Amino acid sequence: MRLSATTLVALLPFYVAAQGPSGSGKTTRYWDCCKPSCGWPRKSNNGQVQTCDKNDRPLNDQGNTRSGCDTGGSAYMCSGQGPWALNETLAYGWAAVNIAGSNEMAWCCSCYELTFTSGPVQGKKMIVQATNTGGDLGNNHFDLAIPGGGVGLFNACTNQYGAPPNGWGERYGGVRSRAECDSFPAALKAGCYWRFDWFQGADNPNVSFRQVACPAAITAKSGCTRNRDVIDQTPTGPREVPTWTPTP
Repeated sequence: MRLSATTLVALLPFYVAAQGPSGSGKTTRYWDCCKPSCGWPRKSNNGQVQTCDKNDRPLNDQGNTRSGCDTGGSAYMCSGQGPWALNETLAYGWAAVNIAGSNEMAWCCSCYELTFTSGPVQGKKMIVQATNTGGDLGNNHFDLAIPGGGVGLFNACTNQYGAPPNGWGERYGGVRSRAECDSFPAALKAGCYWRFDWFQGADNPNVSFRQVACPAAITAKSGCTRNRDVIDQTPTGPREVPTWTPTP
């Protein structure tokens, strides 16, 4: 069947939308220990991100517990939602996200393939799931969740782990060396080391990005899987994947 030019033009917006958001963007880093925004009910089209109590135990609360960043709150970011590498060129993780022209309902629990376009990680790829957002994020901005990356605006790490008043290292930017990760809580060390091993200490590299179906290994840890929307959101691949570590 041959479609007319008029029909093709009419269908074009559908095909563009079906691909999901893509473009160029920027990254920063953070780890504030707060309950992520996508951990609240009705922030995505299906469920919410798993959160944990002060002792890093998963909460079974349907997302209703107040954030540890709020007075009297007791829900925190789970340590298992830190980055890890599958091999020398691919990593998985999570991020606070702001996509131009979109909103939390569209990006919460969605996944994006980032290709780094600057710095020592240029050419490497990372698939992140959006678990948070932030009023200080610009358009097409991915604030990578990395233990020791700086608490930023909010800080629940002092309450949860006994971190210094401004978190570990600088409030914005976090620690500056791999050795500083040695004193971290055991549950956060691997994510902190990742920044200086696989990520090579990169400082806010630029990216190109595109929306993709989440790997099952990511959704198994976050507990959040979206229903189909602009793309098929069925998780892909195995629920467990190996962790790459650099050769000593």
